Amino acid sequence: MKALAVIVYRDLLLAARQGSATLLVLAFFVITVTLFPLGLGPAPGVLALAAPGVLWVAALLSALIALDRLFQADLEDGSLEQIALSGLPLELVVLAKAAAHWLSTGLPLVAVSPLLALTLNLPADGYLALIAAMLLGTPALSLIGSIGAALTANLRRGGVLLSLLVLPLYLPVLIFGVLTVEAAVSELAVRPYLLIMLAGFCGAVALAPWATAAALRLALE
Repeated sequence: MKALAVIVYRDLLLAARQGSATLLVLAFFVITVTLFPLGLGPAPGVLALAAPGVLWVAALLSALIALDRLFQADLEDGSLEQIALSGLPLELVVLAKAAAHWLSTGLPLVAVSPLLALTLNLPADGYLALIAAMLLGTPALSLIGSIGAALTANLRRGGVLLSLLVLPLYLPVLIFGVLTVEAAVSELAVRPYLLIMLAGFCGAVALAPWATAAALRLALE
């Protein structure tokens, strides 16, 4: 566990030193959300109706931005080979790197989303549901995205292919994330949707590291 904590700390330190990835993700998220009122018009009712979908689509697309370098940089400088030779299970290494990715990109999205929801006139009943859904959904996005990042780690320009691989797998998170917020706004039961998202997160934790580790072993051969 100490070695895994070191990997998380290392990735967070690199993200903090570079800084551009987190800022780019946040900037894309903010710009994407703020463009929708310009396209849909300033009508509060229209914006409130579209707010859950807009926020989740923007968050989903923002999460893709920093995925392509999740394993590629370590593969290029040989760090990934050293980690693989150290005896640590690659599945746990994947969990550590996905956790660092979420802490540096997903968590800032969760923190900013209520402010952007305010610009879209989201009703007050939807804020807690939005935060809860994003706290469950964004880690799943990092875990699922790690599969595509591992499959395209050997490709220098694999960003487009990564998006094509990952976006279909993101659809359940998108659908139930939107339904959670809409249920809260409509004063319906939110718990069933949150439980489904929790089950999706647990499934991603259980399955994604194995698939990602298998793809990394192919990349290292």
